[in-house]
Amino acid sequence: MALTAARLDRIIASPTLAIRMAAAKLRAEGKDILRVSSGEPDFDTPQHIKDAAIAAIQAGATKYTDTSGTPALRQAVAAKFRRDSGIDYRDDEVIVATGGKQVIFNALLATIDDGDEAIIPAPCWVSYPDIVKLAGGIPVILDCDPAQGSKLTPAQLEAAITPRTKWFILNNPANPTGVAYSRKDLLALAEVLLRHEQVWIFTDDIYEKLIYDGFDLATVVQAEPRLRDRTITMNGCSKAYAMTGWRIGFAGAPRPLIAAMDKLQGQSTANTSSISQAAALAALTGPQDSVEVMRQAYARRRDMVVPLLNQASGLRCHLPTGAFYAFPDLRACLGKTSAGGTLIDTDSAFVTALLAEHGVAIVPGSAFLGPGHFRISFAADDATLREACLRIRRFCAELH
Repeated sequence: MALTAARLDRIIASPTLAIRMAAAKLRAEGKDILRVSSGEPDFDTPQHIKDAAIAAIQAGATKYTDTSGTPALRQAVAAKFRRDSGIDYRDDEVIVATGGKQVIFNALLATIDDGDEAIIPAPCWVSYPDIVKLAGGIPVILDCDPAQGSKLTPAQLEAAITPRTKWFILNNPANPTGVAYSRKDLLALAEVLLRHEQVWIFTDDIYEKLIYDGFDLATVVQAEPRLRDRTITMNGCSKAYAMTGWRIGFAGAPRPLIAAMDKLQGQSTANTSSISQAAALAALTGPQDSVEVMRQAYARRRDMVVPLLNQASGLRCHLPTGAFYAFPDLRACLGKTSAGGTLIDTDSAFVTALLAEHGVAIVPGSAFLGPGHFRISFAADDATLREACLRIRRFCAELH
């Protein structure tokens, strides 16, 4: 009898975590490694948020909370959705989880039966398809070509919907491309979704605060309120407030879905850390100026990184609208050989050779179902980013 369950054979280990571990191992061996692979802000958590956590510890707020989160935090999340998106969720239509990933896991595992389909525009974050598979569903991957702005078209969405379609998953702005959907874009997709009442919408807005050039960003229910009764709006504290390790994600959704997610979470982690919840409350209700400081820094870094990458032989990189990633096209490099003798026949070979020969850790586009590209995170300090881009340029110049 096998030790591991057959369901584990449906999924793979997270490629982004694998790159992070490989880079850490090389660093531990004394190698000069520049890690620009991780989707983690290099900023420290703002001081008033840390102070709130310390105060919670001192006050003895170290006990279990409601599975869905403390009443105060759920009220703050509901207020955040009203303030930022004009969506009116009641407190009992909000759930707080151990990171955004748990929100996704809870929603899909609580609703997907074997054979149900979930439509996912690609390139996409690495975990969406595997969570769908783990729940017994079938990810329906729709390729969003750069020629169409790397965005899903209404015609693609219409053609992909079948009687088995349960979910449409949208990340806005998107990881790894940095592409963002405007209110106009969402209204066009909403016209399709309104015709198919069995389809639920999961919008992952975790990068919502990181938007550039005055882009008219919206979320699904904000753009089309008629979809409220079958949409879950997810967000969190990790990216906007530099709180990745605090593990706070949250969502608003119709009460029946929140109740199902609460039931599932009650039999897994139960509540997230009470101290992290106190910190999240301070993040959502306290001063917001640190968010803008970080956003401006990312915008400046974006404007440095993209031109440097476009100077590299064989790379083409569009200017991302949101998040903190660039997603260069490296297909002109395929078929060449690196200075170290590696045949660059895939994006994974490019990434592996770059790490071995020049000490730069990035993530292959194939990990995000976007082969022929790589993802570089500009959530790193300016000096690291500049040096990483210069090394990438040298690596590309050496290809023959």
